[in-house]
Amino acid sequence: MTLRNSSSVTDFILVGLSEQPELQLPLFLLFLGIYVFTVVGNLGLITLTGLNSSLHTPMYFFLFNLSFIDLCYACVFTSKMLHGLVLENVISYVGCMTQLVFFCFFINSECYVLVSIFYDHYVAICNPLMYMVTMSPQVCSLLMFGSYVIGFAGAIAHTGSMLRLTFCNSNIIHHYLCEVLSLLQLSCTSTHVNELVFFFFVVGVVISISSISIFICYTLILSNILHIPSAEGRSKAFSTCGSHIIVVALFFGSGAFTYLTTSFPGSMDQSKFASVFYTNVVPMLNPLIYSLRNKDVKLALGKTLRRVFFLWFCLYDFITDKRHTQVSSYLQMQNFPSFFLK
Repeated sequence: MTLRNSSSVTDFILVGLSEQPELQLPLFLLFLGIYVFTVVGNLGLITLTGLNSSLHTPMYFFLFNLSFIDLCYACVFTSKMLHGLVLENVISYVGCMTQLVFFCFFINSECYVLVSIFYDHYVAICNPLMYMVTMSPQVCSLLMFGSYVIGFAGAIAHTGSMLRLTFCNSNIIHHYLCEVLSLLQLSCTSTHVNELVFFFFVVGVVISISSISIFICYTLILSNILHIPSAEGRSKAFSTCGSHIIVVALFFGSGAFTYLTTSFPGSMDQSKFASVFYTNVVPMLNPLIYSLRNKDVKLALGKTLRRVFFLWFCLYDFITDKRHTQVSSYLQMQNFPSFFLK
């Protein structure tokens, strides 16, 4: 697809979260902290999963992809958001359309990665004896491939329909990124086709289908948990699923509030703040909820740290021993007394 500027607008100005200058520095520090936690957490989980064979299981395969999406999202969007909090946040037409493509792709893909994770939990709890057969490498790869295909299809549909619009009046986007509804408000031409595409993909394909799928999986999981005879087993299962459902509720709840309340007065400002949860807060919480509370990840982290320290000490001993050998050879060549060589 070729990005073609059919409008008289060549640049857009992103307003950001607040237009008040005194709030720019506190917001910058807040989101800088979120950005650092997001990058470190997701990059750490990706590294641990890749280095430890004990984590080469279906669940961590899904978590690897989830962390990859969150890491890319933070690097692409949160970094741009931080830039806009300290400098004038101007983005070109082509840059805005490119940002829209990545935004739709990552958000749509993450929805179905979360669905895949809950399906994995459902199989592990409700049909554990058939887990390795049901969640075979082929099935896991197919689920991830489908997630990315749906994300790519949504991105192309939204961006393709956006490219046919003309922007000729205001170039001020009342958001911190190039997002569908904020751009539609600036169009000089009819947005009827865009609205149909939006509600089909966002409301129908993404929010409705994924939310219903997760609800069905969680209902079946809850039903099986209640039949666990051990109170300790029920408590552990509730603890694991409860933390997961909180993250999913934040992600889908904030997304639904953002895109299903657009017709209410003043909803755009409220939806802009609600979108912070699924674009910044949830990517930060995902590695904490899904991994750091997990016993397998803690064991893998300890094993990896021991490897790192061992390699560091080996390298240190090698360097110091080599340095000692070089110094001894130099002293011998210079005919220094023997006590210097000790």
